[in-house]
Amino acid sequence: MAKQGSGSILQFAPLQSSVDEGFWHRLSSLKLNKFGIDDSPIPISGFYAPCSHPQVSNHLTLLAESLPSDSNDESTMPPVIRGNRNRCSVPGILYNTNTMEGFHALYKQGLLKTEAMKIWEDIHSGKAVEDCAVLSRVLLISFADLKKWNFHYWFAFPALALDPPATLVDLRPASQWFTLEEAESVSAACNEWRNSSVTAGNLSASTADVPFFLVSIGSDSHAAVKHLKDLEACQRDGQKLLFAFYDPCHLPNNPGWPLRNFLALISARWNLKTVRFLCYRENRGFADLNLSLVGEALITVQQGWREQQCVPNAVGWELNKGRKVPRCINLAKSMDPTRLAISAADLNLKLMRWRALPSLNLEILFSLKCLLLGAGTLGCQVARMLMAWGVRKITLLDNGRVAMSNPLRQSLYTLDDCLNGGDFKATAAVRSLQRIFPAVEAEGIFMAIPMPGHPVSSQEEKSVLEDCKRLNDLIDSHDVIFLLTDTRESRWLPTLLCANSNKITITAALGFDSFLVMRHGPGPFNSIPNLKAETENSLAAGMDNLALTNTDGQHRLGCYFCNDVVAPTDSTSNRTLDQQCTVTRPGLAPIASALAVELLVGILHHPNGIFAEAEIANSSSGGNFELPLGVLPHQIRGSLPHFQQMTLLGHSSNSCTACCSTVVSEYRKRGMQFILQAINHPTYLEDVTGLTELMRSANSFQLDWDDDIEVADDECVEL
Repeated sequence: MAKQGSGSILQFAPLQSSVDEGFWHRLSSLKLNKFGIDDSPIPISGFYAPCSHPQVSNHLTLLAESLPSDSNDESTMPPVIRGNRNRCSVPGILYNTNTMEGFHALYKQGLLKTEAMKIWEDIHSGKAVEDCAVLSRVLLISFADLKKWNFHYWFAFPALALDPPATLVDLRPASQWFTLEEAESVSAACNEWRNSSVTAGNLSASTADVPFFLVSIGSDSHAAVKHLKDLEACQRDGQKLLFAFYDPCHLPNNPGWPLRNFLALISARWNLKTVRFLCYRENRGFADLNLSLVGEALITVQQGWREQQCVPNAVGWELNKGRKVPRCINLAKSMDPTRLAISAADLNLKLMRWRALPSLNLEILFSLKCLLLGAGTLGCQVARMLMAWGVRKITLLDNGRVAMSNPLRQSLYTLDDCLNGGDFKATAAVRSLQRIFPAVEAEGIFMAIPMPGHPVSSQEEKSVLEDCKRLNDLIDSHDVIFLLTDTRESRWLPTLLCANSNKITITAALGFDSFLVMRHGPGPFNSIPNLKAETENSLAAGMDNLALTNTDGQHRLGCYFCNDVVAPTDSTSNRTLDQQCTVTRPGLAPIASALAVELLVGILHHPNGIFAEAEIANSSSGGNFELPLGVLPHQIRGSLPHFQQMTLLGHSSNSCTACCSTVVSEYRKRGMQFILQAINHPTYLEDVTGLTELMRSANSFQLDWDDDIEVADDECVEL
């Protein structure tokens, strides 16, 4: 670049502002929770760094930490961050008004003059020499409309105006000003200055964020970087001396804004008339003398200008597209806490799609409707896991209240939910979910599930039948049903209704130190689009085939009851306290719940969905496609004593009391009367499915077992 200057007025490139959204978020929190209507000035800290790109200037940035903490402590000062080479701290002040009218009424020139006076006082007191960061200041005025999330603001970077202005004698790239030896030594000295670190208990040891300094070059071309307070020593040594500063500007013909107050300091403090300066700039974190500038300026101020009582004129209001007007930003979409919660919650899922799981279908997860039957230990954990996977629509059904023993194991409840007899679990769980994630569409339903083996009187029949119809409607209106109740018989009716509606059904059940997680297979009549239109004869003719196979002829996966040879019955009466309560090891429920939700996500991402065959790691018949989330088992059984789990495969049974074609057909023909008979007569289901006859036949002969037969211990066991 050719030599610049030759008597022209020295012109400076203005600073540019940049505000992180986190700054406005914290300001909103402070305004709402701490400051209220108090519009007193707020101390802030801005940050900038030397230019690091030949075509882009660095901005002065405000971050969340630029403001004081929003905690309830007495401190109103932002935390002081020192030693960060990319964050040279700039002290400042914020005037945040309560009204838009107050914002426009602020005496802007007076505010700017006040901040400039602080700089002038620091120059004359010597503070600017000891702590040169105070040579730059930032002034911000704002009005925060927290109803509409509009933020009106205006920056100023106070600068003392020399009178008359400094004259530029010379300005060129630093690489053209230094000899090769000097350039090499200056680069090394500046890099050392920029990379010094904080030592234990000594913040002053770091110079990485000290933005104003001296560069002295001896007769032997050796360069050294020193603090401003070492100026007199450098002058005595007769060394070549440059006043250097971190320049955020990238322009080749103009030094950056910080030089203005630096020249004021040099003139007022040391009465120098000729000043050589170095605009220090970088490339990839190291000194770049091709981008950096070296200049020479003449300062000839009027008599009396240097006196402390004669405060120079101040300039520095930032222009908005060339005009002296404030800026406005609307952050309604990102600043609303619920929207922020959604954005934060979705971040991990969206990052999964970058590399780890590009096929992740977030649209399915976001729109999925899940019904959780049971809001106890399993229900609480499953609900939270579903939210972590992006599920937004969750319904919890339970007929219990929160007891004092619940909060420790059931993660959605607290002591407050136990008081005054305890809140309903379903409603308390919904409140907790909404506190955790305000965007969740959760509903709590207080209702008991009618159960076989628990007969009802004639007076109760109407209420029970209404509960059955309501449960049926809930299952029809949801996409996925989780069976998370603590008795076998409470799972029977939902299993039947899910088989009839062909819903994705996941069961999780706990023992003391073992668990079962399984997915139910599709219903027995899934291949007939309109079963009601079929005649009874045609239904009977296809019954045998439909009971055990899917549309593609594969064996249908079984449900929770397919391996039982007795109907579900009353398991709660005449039980001791430890038998009445679900006594399990505390770590069991989180494991089973997580696996249940992972199993669901696997089903949703399988090409065959609910019809997917059981997959195991070494299966050779698992299809030609690669499953994005790994294998998709039918059942997972775990044992904590051995820290083991295994996958099992159980086909559907044509004598199942819940999902076989006989039971589903009877329900479709007789409706609620069939359910009522199953509830009131314990052996009815066994009679209908043929289990009674099967047991009678089994008792008529004796089985001989061959103890010499060994069963291979494979990863997958068929039942």
